[in-house]
Order: sequence, then structure tokens, then C-alpha cells
Amino acid sequence: MLHGVLIVIALAAAPVLLSPLPAQAQSGAGAAEAAEHATRELQEAIEALSEAEAARDRVAALSRTIAAYEEGLAALRDGLRRAAIRETAIRRQFDARSADLSQLLGVLATVERTDGPLLLLHPSGPLGTARSGMMLAEVAPALAAEATAIRANLEEIAMIRALQESAAHTLEAGLVQVQQARVALAQAIADRRDLPQRIVDDPEALRALLDSADTLDSFASGLAGIALPGDEGAPGDTTSTAAFEAARGTLPLPVQGTVLRRAGEADAAGIRRPGLLLATRPRALVTAPSAATIRYRGPLLDYGNVMILEPAEGYLLVIAGLDIVYGDVGEVVPEGTPLGLMGGQEPGAEEFLVLARQGSGDRTETLYIELRQGAEPLDPAAWFAQTRE
Repeated sequence: MLHGVLIVIALAAAPVLLSPLPAQAQSGAGAAEAAEHATRELQEAIEALSEAEAARDRVAALSRTIAAYEEGLAALRDGLRRAAIRETAIRRQFDARSADLSQLLGVLATVERTDGPLLLLHPSGPLGTARSGMMLAEVAPALAAEATAIRANLEEIAMIRALQESAAHTLEAGLVQVQQARVALAQAIADRRDLPQRIVDDPEALRALLDSADTLDSFASGLAGIALPGDEGAPGDTTSTAAFEAARGTLPLPVQGTVLRRAGEADAAGIRRPGLLLATRPRALVTAPSAATIRYRGPLLDYGNVMILEPAEGYLLVIAGLDIVYGDVGEVVPEGTPLGLMGGQEPGAEEFLVLARQGSGDRTETLYIELRQGAEPLDPAAWFAQTRE
């Protein structure tokens, strides 16, 4: 009778243990592979710095290196987050099924210790004993498959842990290298003298406008009213009005970020602004989304450092909230030219890994973008490929 009871208990536990793994668990090592791929991307970006140092156009090369590093970091964050979710799912699956697994293992261990003659007994006689044996014979391969699946999951957890350790080593090197790249970029921009210049605004008029402006709107409107003539030998407008308007909906965002508020949306204080507010990561590189002339750069009111570009006659692009700004008023900058860096403190490797695994936000800086045609603000979201609706 003991044998029959043990078989009933074992077969009652088996369906729970032998049920198919959830779809997420069946996805294999996709999350871990994504993290591994992102780590390789980051490593390639770090190695590209040596080439950037030797490049003739160091500004462009260093800008590409920093952008590649930021893209690699973003991919690594996503890969590690997915890997952490995968690891949590595996562990929760183990926890949820551990009681059943322990029960089955206990039953099997008891069967193993039962005296030989008792193993031949069954409450319903020899026929029941034969049937129980057949059922156990069918259960055994499924248990073996379950053991194989558990072993694969444990190996995947070990691989995820190894990737996280590898990512930490890569980050340690990368954080040092990218900081060097930022310093080198600032020096390369300071040394560069090959950008064309337009006749700059009257310094007295600009100073008076700064002194009198009490809002960003009043400053931008006043700046639009100050003519910026090009001398006969200068290139004039960097982009024709028709060409700039044709680029509507295709411009890249000036920084890697996510939209916090769109034009007209109220903030926590109920204030509505006509621009786009982006959340960015600390020390992110800000670049020109279009060829443009720098009309103003520097601190303004409580917006931090502000860069105002003229991408075409009659248009002003306001980018506010930078910590460091590059370039001079009157410079004609091509698309993709570095304009500055965001503020904040870039997290160290350990903090980065914790934030990535937790999936918590690390975009602690904000960049405000406003587009104006004359004195009238436009919705900038419609002009950028990533934010157009």
C-alpha cells in the first residue's frame, strides 16, 4: 500500500513540474545575447578613440566617438535590464515550483529507500502495480527533460552574471576614455579656425537685449529683430528657407533623450511652454540638428547655458539647459557639429550597473528645445524624426 500512495503523490506533483515553461522563459538567452552585443558595441566605441586622436578632422572624429559611446551605453543599459528581468523570471519560477520539486524529490527518495518486496505491492494488486510502473516509465523521460531545462536556466543565470562582470570592466575603461574624448573635443574645437564666419550682431545691441529681456520669449523675439547681415565674402545663410522647411519631420534630435513634455503641456507648476522638454543622461553630447549660424550662446535667465541657432532666414532654434557650450556667435556650423555638453555627474561603473539592472531612470538632466519663425513659436516636435506624430 505504501508503494501505491507514493506513486499517487508523485504523479500528482508531476503535472505541475512538467508543464511547459512560460513564453518568456522559452525565449532562451536572447536578453543575455543582447547585453553581450551591446558590450561589444561599447568596446568598439572605446577602440575608435585612438583613431579619432589621429584623425585630421578631430572634431568630427571625436564627436562620432562620443556619440558611438553614448549609443553603446544605451544599448548596454537595455541589454542589462532585459538580462536582469530574465534572471528574475527564472528565479521566481524556481521559487514558485520549489515546493512541488521538493515534494517529488522526497517521494522519489522514499521510494528508493523502500524495501524491495514492498515495491511489488499495490492496493489494487498486480495489475495496479503494472500500471503504476508504466506511468512511472512515462514520467521518467519528462523528469529528465525538466532537469535539462533547469540546468539550462542555471547556466543562463551564470552567463548573465559573467556578462555583468564583463560589462563592469568595459565600463571602467570606457568612462575614463570618453572623459578624455570630451576634454579632447573641447580642445579641438578651441583650436579649430576653419569654420566660416558671418558678421556678428552689434555687441551693444545684444548686451542691451540681454539686460532688458525678462523672459526667453522676449529675448528670442528681440534677437529675431536684430539683423545679421553676411558680408559679401561670407557664405550667408547655411540653409535656404525652402530647404529647411523641406527637412520638416526628418531632423535628428540634438541629444539622445526621451520626451518629458510636449509643446503646450503643463509642468508641475501649471506652466505651459511652447517647446519640447527632453530628459537626457548626464554629460550627454548636444549637436546641431541642422546646419545653422550661431546667433547667441551663453547663460540666459534661469535656463542655464542657451544656444540659439539660425538654421534658415526667419527661423530660430533655441536649445536651453546646457552646462558647457562650444562655438562663437557668428560661426556657421554644419549639421552634427558639437554645441556643448549636458550637466550632471556621470555614474560610475558600479552605479551604472545597479541602475541598469533595476531599470530605474538615469536621465536626470533636461534640455529645452524651442523653434520660432520670426516672433511666433512653432511646435518643434513636428520637425524632428523621433518626435513627429
